[in-house]
Amino acid sequence: MTETKIESPIRSIAVLTSGGDAPGMNAAIRAVVRAGAAKGLKVFGVQDGYTGLINGDFIQLGRRDVSGILSRGGTFLRTDRSSEMKTAYGQREAIRQLNNEGIDGLVVIGGDGSLAGAQALADQGMTVVGIPGTIDNDVFGTETCIGVDTALNTIMEAIDKIRDTAASHTRAFLVQTMGRESGYLAVQSAMISGAEIALIPEEPASVEEVAEVIEGSYKRGKKHCIIVIAEGYPVSMSELADQLDAMDLGFKARSINLSYVQRGGSPSAFDRILASRMGYKAVEFITSGQQAVMTSMQGREIVPFPIKDLVGKHRKVSDEYLDISNILSR
Repeated sequence: MTETKIESPIRSIAVLTSGGDAPGMNAAIRAVVRAGAAKGLKVFGVQDGYTGLINGDFIQLGRRDVSGILSRGGTFLRTDRSSEMKTAYGQREAIRQLNNEGIDGLVVIGGDGSLAGAQALADQGMTVVGIPGTIDNDVFGTETCIGVDTALNTIMEAIDKIRDTAASHTRAFLVQTMGRESGYLAVQSAMISGAEIALIPEEPASVEEVAEVIEGSYKRGKKHCIIVIAEGYPVSMSELADQLDAMDLGFKARSINLSYVQRGGSPSAFDRILASRMGYKAVEFITSGQQAVMTSMQGREIVPFPIKDLVGKHRKVSDEYLDISNILSR
């Protein structure tokens, strides 16, 4: 492919991944590198997220350097949660390292905390574009984030297997998903796996309500009962399981935390496409004069969304999805 030289003040960019890893981050990095190269940009990768940025851990990346990473989970640049980036010192050092390397723009792939860091750098004059990458899908301003689809497929497969054991032993299983303070993963995975109820921090159910669901399932002759519980739910899963197990509900209650298995694995076709589109658009935005915007999926389009408008906000769980999940499971 012939490189296309651009009339833009941007001559070199860096890309980093920050916060929790998500399937598809590598596909996004690949897209940024190759789209940047096609525009004649020099592209650098920042190792270990904002920590690496503060320390100046840059590597120059070309097309061949990102070969073979499309199907890999995680992030080959590695990631980190940097408390230093929240300080004036950390932000100043990050800007200094970018300037020392002659880098004109930065692409940040991560969740809301990572994008808040991007806004802090933009406030100091750095040209920044964000890409939402988190399985929690709690980033305000976009319908979905990189990694969500793959995580849902992983959870679905796990619950399908758990159901086999639950039915064999006539048990009620509490299955915990990630999501921090968002119940998105819990609601969606409950819907696609046929779980009896999703317990989420946005609308916490009482122990008595959960017990009623379990007992109702037993009375209807079901051989199992699956309860999906978000990690941000106000009652701990083990405590809730103990309380339910002490009641005479027909089913004995057991619990399992899917934990970090939800983040890993080869990204799905949807996440590869989404990450590729967002990485490509990030380069388009950064070279066309867009500043401090995130690649946002709105309908079928990837559009710019101001990062300042998402900082401090969280995407809400759809009441419609919650209703569908609860009604179809009974």
